[in-house]
Amino acid sequence: MNRPAPLRLGALSLSVVALLAACGGNDEPVVAPEETRTHDSRKFTADATATTFTAMADAAGDVTAMSTTSRWAGVINGAAYRVEVPANWNGKLVMYAHGYAGDGPALRVDNPPTRRHLIQSGYAWAASSYSKNYYDVRAGVEDTNALANAFNTIAAANARTLAAPSKVYITGFSMGGHITAAAIEDETAATAVNKTKYAGAVPMCGVMGDTELFNQFGAMQVTAQAMAGLPSYPFAKWSEISAQVTGTLFTTFPSVPTAAGVKYLSALQNITGGQRPMFTQGMLFGGTFPFAWGVFGGDGTVNGMLNKNVLDTSAYTYTIDGDAAGSTALNASVLKITPDADANRLRRDGLRWIPKVNGEFKIPVVSIHTLGDMYVPFSMQQTYQKRVAAKGNGGWLVQRAIRGASHCDFTVAEQVNAFEAMIKWERDGIKPAGDDVITPATVAATTYGCTHTVNAPGPDDNAGTLQLRAGIAGTGGACPAL
Repeated sequence: MNRPAPLRLGALSLSVVALLAACGGNDEPVVAPEETRTHDSRKFTADATATTFTAMADAAGDVTAMSTTSRWAGVINGAAYRVEVPANWNGKLVMYAHGYAGDGPALRVDNPPTRRHLIQSGYAWAASSYSKNYYDVRAGVEDTNALANAFNTIAAANARTLAAPSKVYITGFSMGGHITAAAIEDETAATAVNKTKYAGAVPMCGVMGDTELFNQFGAMQVTAQAMAGLPSYPFAKWSEISAQVTGTLFTTFPSVPTAAGVKYLSALQNITGGQRPMFTQGMLFGGTFPFAWGVFGGDGTVNGMLNKNVLDTSAYTYTIDGDAAGSTALNASVLKITPDADANRLRRDGLRWIPKVNGEFKIPVVSIHTLGDMYVPFSMQQTYQKRVAAKGNGGWLVQRAIRGASHCDFTVAEQVNAFEAMIKWERDGIKPAGDDVITPATVAATTYGCTHTVNAPGPDDNAGTLQLRAGIAGTGGACPAL
C-alpha cells in the first residue's frame, strides 16, 4: 500500500453570505444561493491520457489469459474514470473508492487491489478519481455515484451493449471507506444529487466516524500539550510549541518516549481504541503516527472543507493506565475544544460538505481495520458500531480486526475474504463471522484479531505489507500471542 499523504487541517478564513434574501415581488421568500468555500474555487485536472490501463496478468503472469476484458477510461464532469468488464460478466458491478490523494491539482484514478479476483469471479468494476482532491468526501460520493449511473452509457459508447447491473456494490480504503459508508446512508439517499442504490458495502480502514476522526486528532494534540506542560496554549498555534512538546515527550520521535511520553502513549492508546495488540508495533514501525501528529494545529475547517471549526473534544475523558492521580490531573488541565454552531450543517444543494455516517442503512456491510493504524485508528470502528447499534441496525454490520501495524496494510486475501463474506451474506442471507470491537477485555486479548488475519502472501500482495507483518503475527496464516 502507498503511504498516506499528510491530511492537513490548514487555517482558512472565508466570509459567509446571508442565507435569506429579501422577499420578491410575489411576496414569496427568495432563498439566496448556498455559501461558498475557498475549496469551491480550487482547480483540479484529470489527465485523460493517464486514465488508460492495460490488461492484468493472471496469477501465473499470463497477460493473455485476462486480455478479453473490456477496459474503458475517460473523464466525466471533471473526474477521471476506469471501467473494466469481463467477457463472462455476471451482471454485477463493484464501485471502488480510493483514499485521500493529497491537495495537489492532479487527479488520479486507481485500480482496486482485488482487481484480479473481481475479474476472474465475473464482476465488473469501476473507479473514479473524483473531481476534487483534498478531504472532499462529498465529491467522492457524488462522482462515484455518477460513474455507477453512467455504466451502461459508457459501455454503449464503446460498442458493448449491456443490461443494467443487477446489483451494485461499493468498497474503498481510508477516505474511500468514509465515501463507502456515507454512500449507503439514508441521509445520502435523501440529499445526494446523484443517487445510487447499493446492495452491499465493504469499507476498509475507513473514517467510519466522519468528523469524529478530526475530533480525535484534536484530542491527541491537546493531550500532548497538557502532558508537556502547555495545557492552555491555543490549539491552532501548535506550530509555535510543536518542537517543545515533541522534545518533552520523545527522545526520538516517535519510537523512544521520555517518562512523560510513556504516560502520553498510554493516554493515546486509550484515545485510539484502548489496550489492543499491535498498538506498540504501530507506534514503533507502523509509520502512521507521524501523519496524525502532522495534522495538529489546524483551525478545524479540515483544510477548507468547512467555513467554521468543527472540532469538539468536550466529550473525551482521558486515561493513563495505572495512574489514577495522573488521569485526574490530566482531565482537569487539558484544553477543551468546542465547535462553532452548524459548522457541518445540512445543505440545500446536496450532501453536507463532510457527509455524515449516521448508521442508517439496511444492507450487508463488512468492515475491516488494522489494529496498529494510528492515522485512521481502530477506534473508528468502535464509533461506527455504536452509531449503527443506536439506530437499531447492528444486525447489518460485521466488523473484522486485522493484525496489521500500519494504515490499510491488508493482504489481498483479507480484502477478498471480506468481500466474499459480504457477497454471500447479500446473496444467500448467511451472515458472516466478525469481531467484537467494543468489549475492552476482548479487544485487549493477546490473540485479538487472529481470526481474520491472513499473512500468507498472494500474487497481488506488495512486499511492504508482509514486511510490516514479519515477526508480528506470524507467517503462513499463523497468529501466535504477542
